[in-house]
Amino acid sequence: MQWPCRLRGWQWCIRFAILDDRAFVRMAISAVDTALWDLKARLLDLPLVRLFDQVREALPIYGSGGFTNYSNEQLQKQLCGWVEQGISRVKMKVGRDAKVDRRRVAAARKTIGEEVDLFVDANGAYSRKQAIAQAHAFEQFGVRWFEEPVSSDDLEGLRFIRNHAPAGIEIAAGEYGYDVDYFRRMLDAGAVDVLQADATRCCGFTGFLQAATLCDAYHVPLSSHCAPALHVHIGCATPATRHAEYFHDHTRIERMIFDGVAEPGAGALRPGLDQPGLGLILKRADAQNFAI
Repeated sequence: MQWPCRLRGWQWCIRFAILDDRAFVRMAISAVDTALWDLKARLLDLPLVRLFDQVREALPIYGSGGFTNYSNEQLQKQLCGWVEQGISRVKMKVGRDAKVDRRRVAAARKTIGEEVDLFVDANGAYSRKQAIAQAHAFEQFGVRWFEEPVSSDDLEGLRFIRNHAPAGIEIAAGEYGYDVDYFRRMLDAGAVDVLQADATRCCGFTGFLQAATLCDAYHVPLSSHCAPALHVHIGCATPATRHAEYFHDHTRIERMIFDGVAEPGAGALRPGLDQPGLGLILKRADAQNFAI
């Protein structure tokens, strides 16, 4: 199904309303799986990255936010804030209005300069023809990454856009993967240049490792979706993982309720090696303020 740009907000509501029971079960499994891996590492008194077998010291990140309800001034301020922190990749949302999107992307490029990679995320809001037109329009502003230009369920459409978009723009999707079969279908279809996976959805770290193994086999890079504090250890232990999403809302919440959250340095996150497991400690008093 194709969704007009103006219905983007409703698309989210409908998409989550029609998730079948298996998706909710897999999100619950994800929570248990990540907790058990964290517990195992704590019992062995190892940082989780060492338990997984560390392959890199730091995980590159991209700053992610740039919501469509931001004014250009808000957008530019947020993107510049990440660049000033040494983050050389930034992502903004598009899909609310195709014409306005082009002006917003132009404003973003103007403020971040030419050396910073600019990513856009449509959350499946465009039709196939709109997405192709937007990809060619975005090319003049040096956009390097086009996430979910159409629905991630439309594998044929993703493959069509991947084949017809400018060579310098990568097509990315996969954040709604709940099991290894989803990722295999997406890779079999040749739908993406970069696969995304989210350990809070895909059966935890076990599912993320399966996605990473598939990416190795298909020679397609992997990028973790949201929850950077959760993904920094697994990302530093999987060769296929290219970078992690440093998502505005999640980083804010992670700092609110956990101690031990990694801070970005030189555009990357480093897993803490001085604490076992994920190295996260719940701020119980602060978390209690949000208890139901």
